[in-house]
Amino acid sequence: MAAPLNNLRILDMSRVLAGPWAGQLLGDFGADVIKIERPLCGDDTRSWGPPWLQGNAPESGYFLSANRNKRSVTVDIATPDGQTIIHDLAKQSDVLLENFKAGTMARFGLGPETLLELNPELIYCSISAYGQASSRADEPGYDAMIQASAGLMSITGPAPNEPGGPQKVGVAISDIMAGMYATTAILAAVNARTLSGRGQHIDIPLYDSQVAWLANQNMNYLLSGKVPKRMGTAHPNLVPYQVFPTRDNELMLAVGNDRQFASCCDVLGLPKLASDARFTTMRQRIANRDELIGQMEIKFRDRDTQDWLELLVSRGVPAGPVNDIGEVLTDSYAQQKGLVREIRNGNDVRVPTVANPVSFSETPVCYEKAPPLLGEHTVEVLQERLGYSDAKIETLRNEKVI
Repeated sequence: MAAPLNNLRILDMSRVLAGPWAGQLLGDFGADVIKIERPLCGDDTRSWGPPWLQGNAPESGYFLSANRNKRSVTVDIATPDGQTIIHDLAKQSDVLLENFKAGTMARFGLGPETLLELNPELIYCSISAYGQASSRADEPGYDAMIQASAGLMSITGPAPNEPGGPQKVGVAISDIMAGMYATTAILAAVNARTLSGRGQHIDIPLYDSQVAWLANQNMNYLLSGKVPKRMGTAHPNLVPYQVFPTRDNELMLAVGNDRQFASCCDVLGLPKLASDARFTTMRQRIANRDELIGQMEIKFRDRDTQDWLELLVSRGVPAGPVNDIGEVLTDSYAQQKGLVREIRNGNDVRVPTVANPVSFSETPVCYEKAPPLLGEHTVEVLQERLGYSDAKIETLRNEKVI
């Protein structure tokens, strides 16, 4: 059966991570995604290595992580002929996705006003640091600075009384979440278009996206007036909910209710804690966090991690090991669920990729196209979509437009 978005055409003019992540998700769900890249150099992340596919440039692991299920077309949008190509492709596209600095596309005659006039049904999605019309719209922004300035780093890392300081997340999570918001917004706009017949411009700021998904930490501040602090692996609203050192390693305990707490106490051989007035409810455990955690830390050091996990899981207490990525991608669960797939690229090289986590009962996720070689589909798309002749394509190539 066809993939769920196989009727959509996406013009992906984004680069690095936030926009490409959205484009990859849409491609996974079956959309025909054309990735527009600069001639000769392409997306910046093609050179963000090592590591490289087959150990050599120019296909970096970073680029490969966010660009499957796309076709690569090289176009110099600074040239009039290049702008014409984008105009012509936009006329027959459902969605245009870009994450240039605000105003850049308009300077090249490719802004939303221009392209929506050419194609009133186009959904034009812009991702930028601070939005298209704010007082900070002209400022550039990268993930790490957004993690810092939009609050995430203030709650990530060791507690203030412990060694260390604010930490960023180990992946560019602000970019990825902006890409996720962009994907859902695009699909909402597609639905709105079925009702109105009109496209629209979507504005996704990295900063605002980062603020939005601070979730309970935002509400903790809004309700209490108290600024959330770094707590290491601990949780502001749940106790015990943190990493505990064991005899040989560590485990993550995630107790979410009083029943689980009682079971955890039984496993630890500390049943009296569950009936101790200081710990019987979550509110009491939060108020007496230090006393409780101190007793549990001592007990967890009596056994190895695996011993504890078997006991905890058998009693329905949420807990897990602190796995590294190698363990995650090679264990039995990964093999059972097919978390790692392989797709052959245009050079017939096997490219590993991590599976999309969504499973549809009727419309499968696509793993048809490996991340493309730079400009791999330029001729194909210009002929198929725009009807360009071989002679015209050769002229554009000689003039370095493509």
